[in-house]
Amino acid sequence: MGSFSIWHWLIVLLVVVLVFGTKKLGNLGKDVGSAIKGFKEGVKTDDDKPPTANSTSSPTAQQIPGQTIEGEIKGKSESKV
Repeated sequence: MGSFSIWHWLIVLLVVVLVFGTKKLGNLGKDVGSAIKGFKEGVKTDDDKPPTANSTSSPTAQQIPGQTIEGEIKGKSESKV
């Protein structure tokens, strides 16, 4: 009474094929496969891509770890709520 046997799964598969049809199931499989393939390529290209010369950090504003840069914000001194 624990798990289903192979016959239970075959009957479930037969009912699913009868309800949805083989054409819709084939299209669904292709769509899911292409989505997974696109996701894998997207993850792989982001990890393998070297940093470009036009990155967000400019040479004049370099971050130095372990140091705090103090500054002052200039603008409106009072904010209305």
